[in-house]
Amino acid sequence: MAMMNKTRDLIEGIVREASQKWALNRETSLKDEIEEMCQSPSGRRKWISHLSPIANVVVGRCSQILNVSMDELQSNFNSEASETIRSSSNYARNFLEYSCFRTLALYTQVSGHLSDKAFRRLAFDMMLAWEAPSAASQPTLKVAERTTGYEAFSRIAPAIPIIADVVTCTDLFDVLTSSTGGRLTFAIYEKYLGALDRAIKKMKTQSESSLLSDLRHRREERILEVDGTLTTQPVLEHIGTATRPGRLILTDHALYFEALRVVTFDKPKVYELADDLKQSIKPELTGPWGSRLFDKAVMYKSISLLEPVIMEFPELTGHFRRDYWLAIMREVLYAHRFIQKHAIKGVEKEETLSKAVLGVLRVQAIQDLVSSAHVKYETLLMFNLCDQFPGGDVILETLASMITSRRLDRTNQSSCGNGMYSLSALGILSNLGLVSQILMENKLLVSEIVVGEITSLERAVNDARINYKHLEKAQASINGVKVDGLDAKLAVMKELLQPMIKLQDFLISMARWDEPIKSTIFCSFFCFIICRLQIALSYWLLRIYANFDSFEAGALLEWLEYVLVLLLVFLVIFMLLTRISNQGKPIDELMVKAPPAMSKMEQILAVQNAISQLEELVQDGNIILLKLRALLLAVPTQAANKVIFILVLIALAVALLPIKFILLMAFLEIFTRYSPPRRGSTEKLTRRFREWWFSIPAAHLVIEATEEKKEK
Repeated sequence: MAMMNKTRDLIEGIVREASQKWALNRETSLKDEIEEMCQSPSGRRKWISHLSPIANVVVGRCSQILNVSMDELQSNFNSEASETIRSSSNYARNFLEYSCFRTLALYTQVSGHLSDKAFRRLAFDMMLAWEAPSAASQPTLKVAERTTGYEAFSRIAPAIPIIADVVTCTDLFDVLTSSTGGRLTFAIYEKYLGALDRAIKKMKTQSESSLLSDLRHRREERILEVDGTLTTQPVLEHIGTATRPGRLILTDHALYFEALRVVTFDKPKVYELADDLKQSIKPELTGPWGSRLFDKAVMYKSISLLEPVIMEFPELTGHFRRDYWLAIMREVLYAHRFIQKHAIKGVEKEETLSKAVLGVLRVQAIQDLVSSAHVKYETLLMFNLCDQFPGGDVILETLASMITSRRLDRTNQSSCGNGMYSLSALGILSNLGLVSQILMENKLLVSEIVVGEITSLERAVNDARINYKHLEKAQASINGVKVDGLDAKLAVMKELLQPMIKLQDFLISMARWDEPIKSTIFCSFFCFIICRLQIALSYWLLRIYANFDSFEAGALLEWLEYVLVLLLVFLVIFMLLTRISNQGKPIDELMVKAPPAMSKMEQILAVQNAISQLEELVQDGNIILLKLRALLLAVPTQAANKVIFILVLIALAVALLPIKFILLMAFLEIFTRYSPPRRGSTEKLTRRFREWWFSIPAAHLVIEATEEKKEK
C-alpha cells in the first residue's frame, strides 16, 4: 500500500511539473502555438508530417506530459499497435487516440485533475484534433477553436469515464449542446467539468462524514445523495395512513430514512436495494385523505415489507425533485439486478457499481448546468437507459461479457500504460479517491474504447439507437391520437368497435327473423357448414394418420365429444354429493373483511379516482384498437410483415400437425414458460414482444368537432 502511494506521489509530481511548464509557456492562443511548432520542427516539439497542425499541437503536449519525445511516442505506437491499425487509412487518428489515451491515463492519476485548467483545455483540444487529425484534413482554425462535434466527443470523452460513458454519451452530448445548435463549446465543457469536480467533492465529504457510519462499514457503502436536511424541504414517508417527515439517504447498496425528531433524527430505516427482494420502485400520486392529486412521490415495494412505502418530495412547482430521486434510486437497483442476473462478484462487482456511481455524479453535475425541466435523468444513467432501450438487454449482456471475461486494461498496469485502451470506471474512481486502493490490486480494468476499433459494446449501443428511432416515431403517433375527457375517449372506442357492433346487430337481426328470407339463407348455410365440419375433420385425420381407418377417425371425434360429456357429468355429481353431505347443515358463510369507513369527502375522492382509472383503461384500449387497425391495414410495413409471417406459420401448423400435438405444445408453452431452464429465454422473448408492440404506430385519428345547436 505504501509503495502504491509513493508511486502515485511520483506520478503526480512528474505530471504537475510538466503541465505547469506547458501552462506557463502556453499563455498565447492555439494559433500562436501552431506557428511556434512550425518554426521549431526539432526536439520534443517536432512537427510530424502525417498530422494536422492542431493534432501536432496536441501530440506535442502529450509528449511533454509523458516526458518522452514525439518520435519516441510514435515509435511506441508503431511497435504496440496491430498491423491493421498501423496500415489503416486512419493512421493519424489512431496515433492521436493512442497519445490521448496514454496521456489521460497518466494525467487522471493526479488528484484534483478536473479542477486543473490545463487538463480541461487539453481534454477539449483532443476532441478538436480528433475531428481533423491528418495533414489532408485541415479545417479553418477559427471553427476548430470554437466547437467540437458528437463523433469527437463520443471517442475522447468516454476515455475518461467520469466525463461520459459509451451507453449514455449521445444523450449527454445532446444536453450539453441543447443551446448551441449541436456543437460543444469550450465554455460549456469547462463548466461541466467544474460541476463534476464539485459533485465529486460533495460525495467525498458525505462518504467521509459520520452519516450511517455503523451501517455503512460492513459493505463499505458510498453515500450518493442526501435530501431532507432542510426543514423547509423535508422528505415525507407514508406508511399506510401514517406520515412522518425526515431525511432520505441513498448509498450504492440501500436507501435509508431517518425520521425527524425535535432536534435530531431517529434511528434509520433500511430499504434494501442490493438484495433480491423483488423490489419495485415507481412514481406515485399522493394527497389528503388518500386522494391521488400530487405527482411528487416514489413508491418502494418489496417482499420484506408488509405494505409499500411512499416517499414524497414536496415542491411548489413540477415534480423534478421526485424525478431525480426516482432515476438515481432505480439506477442503483438496476445495477444490483444486473449483478445478480450475471452472478458478478468481487472486483467485477465493484466495476459495475462504479459505473452506476459515475452516472449519478454526471447527473448531479448536469443539474448545476441545465434547468431540470429540460433533462430526462433516466437517459443519462446507463442501467436506467438500458431498461427502456429496445435491445437494452443486448447492451447489458455485452457489458457483462466484457466484465466477467476480466479483460485487462493495460493502461493502468504501469505508470504510463500502453495507451491502446481507455480507462475503466473502477480505475477512475480510484484516481478520484472514491475507491479503496486495496480493490485496485486485482487490476480489473474494463475498457469501453479501444484505439482504432469499434468495441462490441459500441456496436450494441449503435444498433439499439437505430431501433430507438423507429420507436420514437411510433410513440409520436400514439401521442397524437390521445384525447382528453372520458366522453371523447368513449366516442373514439365506440367508433373503433363499430364493425363489431354492426356484426352483433346483424346476428341479432338474423336470430329474431326480422327478415325471414335472409334468416332462412343464413340458417341453412351454417347448418351445411356444421354438417360438413365432421366430414372434413375425419378426412383431415385420415390424411395425417395413414394407418387409421374411418372407424378409428370417427372414434377419435367421438372421444372429443366424450370429454365434454364427462366434464358435465362430473359437475352434476359434484353438486349432488355436496347437497347430500350438507343436508340439514347451514351453508358456510362467506366472510368478507370490510374496508375502513370513509367520510363523504373520501368517498367522493374514491369515485374520482375510479373515474380516472377508467379513463386510463379506455385510453389504453383505444391505443390497442388503433394499433390493431394499423396492423390489419398493413400500415407499419415491418410489423405487418411479421404478423403475416406468424399467421402463415400458425395456419400451416394447424393444417399439418395433429390436434393433440398442438394442444400439448400449447399446454407446455404456458406451464413451463417460467421454469428455471426457460426463464431467461422467456424474459428475452417477452421483452422483444414488448419492443415490437411499442414500435407499431397507431392508425391516424381525426376528431371532428360537433356544432352545438342552442335552443332559445
